[in-house]
Amino acid sequence: MNAKHAMLVAITAAVTAGCASTTTPDYDRHFGEAVRMARAQQTINPEASSNTDPVAGVDGPAAKEAMGRYQDSFKSPPPTFNVMNIGGAMSSSK
Repeated sequence: MNAKHAMLVAITAAVTAGCASTTTPDYDRHFGEAVRMARAQQTINPEASSNTDPVAGVDGPAAKEAMGRYQDSFKSPPPTFNVMNIGGAMSSSK
């Protein structure tokens, strides 16, 4: 019984070692390629970080007020309306 157990352990070790030593160079070479491609396709200007020209547009106080109003809009839910006669008028005047 002990010899059978030792042989089973040896066979399992040999099979596992054979599977573990297999490399996947093709998969490894292309790993992350789809993510890099998607990121590149979603980038409008890859050289934007090297642009030192300041952004022209909304001044600071106006931008601060707009952001404040935007954040305040989430403090309470928007009002709901009671909608009647969604299908149109229901009168039958002749």
